[in-house]
Amino acid sequence: MSRLSRFSLGWLFAFTVCSMCLVGCWGGDEDSASSTGDTTATETEAVPEVLLQPFDAPPLEELDAKVKWVERPVLDTLELLRLRQANEEVLATTEEALALKNKTKEDNAKILSALGRLPESDSDVDWDSSIYRRASGDVKTTNPLLVSSTIEFNVVGLTSFGLFGFDWDFNPLASSDTVKSWHSSEDGMYDKVVMRDDLVWSDGVPITAHDVVFSFQTIMNPKVPVPAQRSGTDQIRWIEAYDDHTLVYFHKEPLATNTWNLNFSVIPKHIYDESLHEDYTLQDSKHHVKHENAPVTGGPYVISARKPKREIVLTRREEYYMYKGKQVRPKPYFKEIRFRILEESNTALLALKNGEIEEMELLPELWMTQTDGDDFYKHNTKVTGVEWVSFHFNWNTKTPFFNDKKVRKAMSYAFDHEELLNTLLYGLNTPCLGPFHPDSKMYPKEKLTPYKQDFDKAEDLLEEAGWVDNDGDGIRDKLIGGKFQKFEFTILCATAQERIDMCTLLKENLDQLGIICHVRPLEFPVLMDKMLKHDYQAAFAGWGTGADPDTSSNIWTTNAIKNGRNYGSYANKEIDKLFEEGKREFDPEKRAAIYAKIHKILWEDQPYTWLYYRNSFYGFNKKLRGYSFSPRGPYNYGPGFGSIYKPAMH
Repeated sequence: MSRLSRFSLGWLFAFTVCSMCLVGCWGGDEDSASSTGDTTATETEAVPEVLLQPFDAPPLEELDAKVKWVERPVLDTLELLRLRQANEEVLATTEEALALKNKTKEDNAKILSALGRLPESDSDVDWDSSIYRRASGDVKTTNPLLVSSTIEFNVVGLTSFGLFGFDWDFNPLASSDTVKSWHSSEDGMYDKVVMRDDLVWSDGVPITAHDVVFSFQTIMNPKVPVPAQRSGTDQIRWIEAYDDHTLVYFHKEPLATNTWNLNFSVIPKHIYDESLHEDYTLQDSKHHVKHENAPVTGGPYVISARKPKREIVLTRREEYYMYKGKQVRPKPYFKEIRFRILEESNTALLALKNGEIEEMELLPELWMTQTDGDDFYKHNTKVTGVEWVSFHFNWNTKTPFFNDKKVRKAMSYAFDHEELLNTLLYGLNTPCLGPFHPDSKMYPKEKLTPYKQDFDKAEDLLEEAGWVDNDGDGIRDKLIGGKFQKFEFTILCATAQERIDMCTLLKENLDQLGIICHVRPLEFPVLMDKMLKHDYQAAFAGWGTGADPDTSSNIWTTNAIKNGRNYGSYANKEIDKLFEEGKREFDPEKRAAIYAKIHKILWEDQPYTWLYYRNSFYGFNKKLRGYSFSPRGPYNYGPGFGSIYKPAMH
């Protein structure tokens, strides 16, 4: 239904950006994704003056004559979900599920089984309904190339146009909403896509292959500050539009990641073709501001109202699913989607209880202490699912404090993981042991030993690294550049209280080792700017999951220090080598083993102190149906939000 980023739509920061998607780093859990998002237009990168070399595409007839094409899946993810549900046992009736309080795994399974089902027929849907969603912050952009926060992904995912996506198991596909056929060459060097001819932008202009080519060339223009979109897309040699609907993607080399590299954002050529050269930021000129406030959209919804810091309203557009008087695509279930901007979690929960909003992500404290009473269950229910989101302390390895692996390990031994998991997180989440989730194929088969608080080991490692109390003042110090440097640093985090509490726990732990740690909460824009510029010593952060493990190369490789999201400036030549091998290995088992090696090296080097995996915890109004979970939560995959509806009242 909507375009899905290959990233942790890359992995998402959350208040937030995704590569992996950086999540939860900036705001509360409800601000996290999974996505992608990606990065902001303010991010800088070291790129050459020319990224796209001239290319003479051969005639299509010549290409078809020499290439052996292999058909690829063009699918409707709603129908995929319907087929899956047809083979699943229904564990409870709707009435039974609505009467349940979610206290056990069995309760959770029954609620999801009964209330997560798709409608049996169109007559079961209230097609004139609205949904009131919680947004934890305002959008800063509506341009698909520039989105950086979870709320921006949620909004733009419903308004933007795209050709590709993936299902809940990360199986890549072309969307039957927009694509007629998709073929890849047997040698992995070409992809051919035939777009549907019944696609129009919200201003009535046809959507064509030329929009896709223009968007690709815009992304590859080094003057346009979209490094996240460029990551992966830069592996495409050229895209040729042979007519209004036929595209051929020419790859630089056969890579296992080529399928994912096809998936980038598409903007309307007729809106940006001339204005781009006047304002490469896509944001500052009068023309771009106009289309920022009232964007021309290619997805199922159009932005019909924006009230800064209060509300964003999306309205279903008829020309998306109707063409020349006939319905040509599934009709989106909601006539209107209203995002209510409620930054504070307790305020949002009160709105949920009062029926003023109808869905929100729940923090562990809210799940455990404020959603068990009749005041919550009067209008709502709650559900949970496994989500591949992890959180960590990010150590800037270019600082004198964390350039030594021994010190980073000492940080992991110093921290009270049990206090975090059992008290601050109410026992709802599990320890994180590295970049990939235990349920993924990339997780090492060998058992990894989790860190537990051990001050003796931490002290030994600090002393081995030269951090001792030389002057007897109770603070560790070290001779660096001819001067004694005290071990005193600052950790950055979001202004959300749960983030501050976690960093404060670290501060209290380090006090006992003679290390001074200052906790500095910052607003999202300031915090992100410091991370992007590597202007920090440590930070609390999180990542969601990318659809492909190679997306994390944008976090861990040496090249990603300048051109990606390697904010801690971690560098390891073996990691660089393994990522290059990973994207060239087509055997799934061998490929998984390569990323498992990466996982083990990172666990040994501890560039992060990994803390916990966060599952999805959501509250939904009892009027809602059709929600289900993936490793990216209930949204940001196919069909994701597109399966949620309100039943008709018969």
